[in-house]
Amino acid sequence: MISDPQNDLENNKTGNDPDEMTFLEHLEELRWRIIKSAAGVIIASIVVGIFINWIMDNVLLLPATKTDPPLKLQNIKPFGQFTLYMEVIIFGGVILSIPNLIYQFWKFIEPALKPGESKYIKWIVIFSTVCFLAGNLFAYYVLLPTALEFFASFGSAIIDNIIAIDEYFSFIISTVLAAGLVFELPMISFFLSKIGILKPQFMRKYRKHAIIFILLAAGILTPSPDITSQMLLAIPLFILYEISIFICVFSQKKEPKEKASENIG
Repeated sequence: MISDPQNDLENNKTGNDPDEMTFLEHLEELRWRIIKSAAGVIIASIVVGIFINWIMDNVLLLPATKTDPPLKLQNIKPFGQFTLYMEVIIFGGVILSIPNLIYQFWKFIEPALKPGESKYIKWIVIFSTVCFLAGNLFAYYVLLPTALEFFASFGSAIIDNIIAIDEYFSFIISTVLAAGLVFELPMISFFLSKIGILKPQFMRKYRKHAIIFILLAAGILTPSPDITSQMLLAIPLFILYEISIFICVFSQKKEPKEKASENIG
């Protein structure tokens, strides 16, 4: 189609792009993305609610029974278990709907992407979901058993370690969620590199500083103070940092090709 020179001249004078969304259109798009995200969380929470007893007994409470000696959990509030079940249902709904939440986020920023970048949204959603779930599994099967075993065996044998149930679940949920977010480092690096904030040269230059920061972060995020748990988290973080450098390099290499294809078009 041949464009109208008069319209192009007017658009250039006013600085308006015919395909650019207005502020109100952005707000409307944001509203619908929030509604779709909330709907996904509600549906996923219903699914979690159906299997809540199995999840509580065979997933969340199971780590406490694997320690030596087993941890003793206690409910000290009248509606403690009811409140706890509701929190687990909501939290489980968020975890289960992570693919939809990530998809809605990337669809919202899709208008700001270049034409050749929109096709990667599906793979970004898949990779982001895998990273988050990998962090959850790492926390559940590696960090939590090590930390809980330390808590159960530390101190005098005369003192019984009886933990309030709400404190126990707060510990479990915060650890799993933190690990999932930390494992999103490669995708955060990809996003920052695409908007020009993060460069692979910068990450290579400050690798030694990153190692120190990783060790400090492992010491803060690790539930237990023993060095073993801290190294169990620090090593995957360093691997994720190296993967992030590779992703930044890949992202930077894609840009010249995309610019060349746009100039040809």
